Amino acid sequence: MDSERKHIVFLARWYPHRYDPMLGLFVQRHAEAAAQYDDISVIYTHADDQISKKFDIVDETINNIRTIRVYYRKSWSKIISLFRFFRANKLALKRLPQPDIIHVHILTRLGLVALRQKRLHGTPYIITEHWSRYLPGNDFSGFLRKKLTKTVVKNASAVTTVTDILAKAMQSHGLHNENYIVVPNVVDINVFKPQPHHNEVPKIIHVSCFENKSKNITGLIDALQILEDRGVVFQCVFIGDGIDFPMINDYVKKLKHQENIRFTGVLEGQEYIDKLSSGDFLVLSSNYETQGVVLLEAFACGLPVVSTNVGGIPEIVNESNGILVPPQEPEKLADAMQTMLQTYKNYDTNVLREGVIKKFSNETVGKLLNHIYHDL
Repeated sequence: MDSERKHIVFLARWYPHRYDPMLGLFVQRHAEAAAQYDDISVIYTHADDQISKKFDIVDETINNIRTIRVYYRKSWSKIISLFRFFRANKLALKRLPQPDIIHVHILTRLGLVALRQKRLHGTPYIITEHWSRYLPGNDFSGFLRKKLTKTVVKNASAVTTVTDILAKAMQSHGLHNENYIVVPNVVDINVFKPQPHHNEVPKIIHVSCFENKSKNITGLIDALQILEDRGVVFQCVFIGDGIDFPMINDYVKKLKHQENIRFTGVLEGQEYIDKLSSGDFLVLSSNYETQGVVLLEAFACGLPVVSTNVGGIPEIVNESNGILVPPQEPEKLADAMQTMLQTYKNYDTNVLREGVIKKFSNETVGKLLNHIYHDL
């Protein structure tokens, strides 16, 4: 690891902000991991229909990371909003000393910002892509979008993805770069850890953003109904909130025993960790998923998982830590949950945690990012 600290500016398309403290938490965790070894600044811009002035800049230091959030007034015109987006990023960059490297998180607009900086100042940039839009069943389309994305990716010094399958999916769309690297998501193993508990009724945990197209929560509820019909005893706790929460809440009412389902809403910090670690196993029913940070958090808390076999999930879930099932097959999902309800005590907590510590800890990912920056 190089001892010389470099100044890295993160340009983040998703990041926690005043209206959503959960958005892009995985980007924030990358920043915190990298900040152990280099000087990290973060820029995040957000279209805001609640402000009267064109730009509201919040510049603060959080966990030793200078964080500049620029809220720009949302316009009825997409062109004006796009102009303000680029202007907001320019205003934030002017507040910072010239970076050694720009690190773009999530394409494509911010890639254009980084490309402009490279051409104006010679600043190299790398890209980290988290978005599952390149995977089968998603929408990466449009001639202009594809053309611009190809240009941005080609001119990057490196492209990192959180899973190998996402890298291959990007390359299948013609997004070529000679330096693709897998840099996984981060889990803070010092806060996500097992807690002693005893549930009289086995407790299943589900965590998501309540967006049914990707998370297939209705499919999970269908599987829970199958368990009920079989007379299986369980409790399922749903953690989170999102656009489809009202619909999901109504969908649950079809269950015979609604008392088996509990919604907590969004939980943060220690409250979230306590609730997650109070479960006996975690279930994820996604139709597509880049990696599934919540799976890693569950492992760190000593919970095995039941998950659909989609996206990058089979890169981290195997028979030592969980059960994989095909997507959109509630009968098979119910079978897997029923099996896990009978076997979750057989999984070794230390084995579950060790896999996370080895590949996904702050220290491991921070060192990997440090090597990438200094290799440039």
